[in-house]
Amino acid sequence: MTLFLVMLGAALGAPSRWALDRYVASWHKGDFPWGTIVINVSGSLLLGVILGATTLTSEPVGVVALTGTGFCGGFTTFSTFSFETIRLVEDGDYREAGLNVTISLAVGLAAALAGWYVAQLIWA
Repeated sequence: MTLFLVMLGAALGAPSRWALDRYVASWHKGDFPWGTIVINVSGSLLLGVILGATTLTSEPVGVVALTGTGFCGGFTTFSTFSFETIRLVEDGDYREAGLNVTISLAVGLAAALAGWYVAQLIWA
């Protein structure tokens, strides 16, 4: 059953990632990967909330399998982040590559921590 929940969550997360990336891409021109940043930061925030909440509640393991492992795993994308950073470096856009890494890591970690604390405030 857990495997099915992970697959269901991923089946929802991956197309959500694609749709959000297309939407964010419509906001701007250029090669900077804002879509991937928005996706990974929002996914980090959501995962922080999910895991923060599950430490305080008696949620069944299936909730984390569906929403955390499945949806967030299918939604966020470290491989695309890595590829886009390499592409920026290959294009000689070193400043943008560094900015991509810095924003993605610093803001992603801060979002996960914020999500954790939000969950602690709501479910405590």
